Amino acid sequence: MFSSVDDVSARLAETGYLASPAVATTVFLAARLGKPLLVEGPAGVGKTELAKAVAHACDARLVRLQCYEGVDESRALYEWNHAKQLLRISAGRGETWDEARTDIFSEEFLLPRPLLTAIRGDDPKVLLIDETDKADVEIEGLLLEVLGDFQVTVPELGTVTATRRPFTVLTSNATRELSEALRRRCLFLHIGFPDAELERRIVRLKVPGIDAALAESVVRVVGALRAMDLRKAPSVAETVDWARTLLALGASTLDETVVRDSLGVVLKHQDDIQKAAAKLDLDAL
Repeated sequence: MFSSVDDVSARLAETGYLASPAVATTVFLAARLGKPLLVEGPAGVGKTELAKAVAHACDARLVRLQCYEGVDESRALYEWNHAKQLLRISAGRGETWDEARTDIFSEEFLLPRPLLTAIRGDDPKVLLIDETDKADVEIEGLLLEVLGDFQVTVPELGTVTATRRPFTVLTSNATRELSEALRRRCLFLHIGFPDAELERRIVRLKVPGIDAALAESVVRVVGALRAMDLRKAPSVAETVDWARTLLALGASTLDETVVRDSLGVVLKHQDDIQKAAAKLDLDAL
């Protein structure tokens, strides 16, 4: 997929994703070693976007499993098209059960879900298992088979083994601890808030037309907000949204009025907004 760490950085940059050296190195190793990549960090720092950028850079199909509480095997792996099976059984009333069973448990009636879709076929794919920590603990047992051997067992059809392994990214906001067995199968990458220089570059890339001085001011103020004891520190996504907001408002500088009127873009809780309004000293930044 990639020839070197520099190749990763360059090709991800072409998609609009500016990767730090640590991110580029880990992506290269995951691709070279054929191991899943577990990406952990706060919401909004670019974990999901990394998988999308890799898919774009490699001209691969993105297959996404969005995890949530209650997601089960039928939503993650496959399920049978029961309505179509019933129609088939009704249409063949003269058949024996053995004759009908052979037909209805075939590819025609199978509904592949993300995990099965990702390991079938020879086309390049990126498998994104998003917000893994939101799924129930039981789903991890299912992932162990898929990520360990890249195979899925369908009792009626047999075992499906990947002929071309997908580049696999699991993301986690660390709302619960993932099992050691799952972690052991993956390379690990933590993406935190970027340093000021990288965040300025991200803002300038994502918000064309923004003045360099305004971009620097936005990053500096966001950095000050992150240093406060807030319920939800602003992420990179909020930094970019704030920069776009200021550009839409026609603001050329960050003054108290502009900050007060637009804090709801970067902070998502009223008590955080009140705390920031009371403690933020723009003159000291």
